[in-house]
Amino acid sequence: MSHHPEDRSAFGIFVDELEETFIAILLGAMTIVTFLNVIVRYVFNSDWWRSLEGVIGIEAPRSMIWALETTTFLFAWLVLFGISYAVKKTANLGVDVVLNMVSPGLRRALGIAAAAVCVIYAALLLKGAWDYWAPFAGFDATSGRWFPTGFANSRDQAWYEVDDIRMADWLRFIEPIFNQGEAYEKIPRFIPYFILPVGAALLLFRFCQAFWKIWIGQSESLIVSHEAEDAVDDVAHLNRED
Repeated sequence: MSHHPEDRSAFGIFVDELEETFIAILLGAMTIVTFLNVIVRYVFNSDWWRSLEGVIGIEAPRSMIWALETTTFLFAWLVLFGISYAVKKTANLGVDVVLNMVSPGLRRALGIAAAAVCVIYAALLLKGAWDYWAPFAGFDATSGRWFPTGFANSRDQAWYEVDDIRMADWLRFIEPIFNQGEAYEKIPRFIPYFILPVGAALLLFRFCQAFWKIWIGQSESLIVSHEAEDAVDDVAHLNRED
């Protein structure tokens, strides 16, 4: 099966493990929260359970109002981590009809051009992600329309909170840092929104990796070429060996 050589440097391994670990954690957390929400809504609110509570003397919660918002944020984190992970695995959908019609030299040039456009796009996305997230953390957004030319004085929005997720006591150490000592009732928005600059930075890193692999000749494009045919060939080869 076709694949791109992976970056086995210490930093590359760290980023790989970071993405895979967080994707697994996010999937697990989404599953658990959704499952618990179903139990609370359809089991703990049933007549037979309320009768059971009268016997055992324990009252279960009747709702998890924070579950929907939590799942929404977890899904957003999963998607933004998944974008860079898809670039790493060359799992992006693409059409390679034109690439297969041209010479290898022109194919490499087109691959370099496409990767360069993706790097520029990811850099612009990172600037926009930082500029959106920074005021929620009390930081300054960048100046410049397209590329950062410095930092502009931004309105402090660190006191903005989410709608339903209550503030955990173990997070209250951030209140004197970001909210001038004022207590948060719900978690501040800059925490779930932090995935915006992180996801954009990971995407930029992955596109830079892909660009370099094409530049040095380790790869031809950003997409998997003829993956299905390669998979069939691999299966046929294994069958012949058996």
